Amino acid sequence: MRNSPKFLLFLLLFSFLKITAQGDLMVMPKRVIFDGNDRSKEVNIANTGTDTATYAISFIQYKMAEDGNFIQIEEPEEGQRFTSDYLRYYPRRVSLAPNEAQTIRLQLSKTGEMTEGEYRSHLYFRAVEKQTALAKEDLQKEEDGISINIRTVFGISIPVIVRRGSTAAEVELKNLQLKVEESPLLSLDIFRSGNQSVYGNFTVTYKAKGQPEVVIGKVNGISVYTPNEKRHFIFPLQTVENIDFTKGSIEVHYEDPKAKASATATLELN
Repeated sequence: MRNSPKFLLFLLLFSFLKITAQGDLMVMPKRVIFDGNDRSKEVNIANTGTDTATYAISFIQYKMAEDGNFIQIEEPEEGQRFTSDYLRYYPRRVSLAPNEAQTIRLQLSKTGEMTEGEYRSHLYFRAVEKQTALAKEDLQKEEDGISINIRTVFGISIPVIVRRGSTAAEVELKNLQLKVEESPLLSLDIFRSGNQSVYGNFTVTYKAKGQPEVVIGKVNGISVYTPNEKRHFIFPLQTVENIDFTKGSIEVHYEDPKAKASATATLELN
């Protein structure tokens, strides 16, 4: 996929599908899931910058903290399993000129050794050459004339999930709190159970007697990965005219349609 017409088609697909982007690197899709009889998947990357860029591709392991941040680990947490031992992928290093794209192929193997449940690792694309579009340089000069060149190299990772056998998840929303200062801020806890991660969307609706219902918040793509059972989440609500946050109620709905997991909770404001 290295000629201009195909790249234009690739960018057109990017414009319609969910992607991840960092600097001049675009990755599609944002998540890879092997389910049922799936044996192979493809990930597409594109260099939208003006310089040639080289990327090293590898697997990296993360655990999700309770606040949703990822922490790199080497060994799995209790109840966590990595996919990287069961996946082959190629190529493992890619150089892309400006406006070039490349397909990375993933192939599932050794499935007979896998037990029922969910496995997860993250496919990591790391820029390995000096690229002004992907690196930030900070030159510090010491008093003795020695210079230290500190350069940060950026990368992107996407989760690769393999599900074997029967998997399911349930969710529950608890501990809703609303803080209204300059703008309304809603916080809550998502509780997940089962042997499958969830990746769902929030819809927040304001309700008050004698008034039409108003959607005051939407957030997509909020995950809780196994083995985590809880994630704390905070997000701003829209400030809408004629809404009084001292009365009425706020209904929060979370739904992962693929996992068929959903939950609704209500916060009374009176």
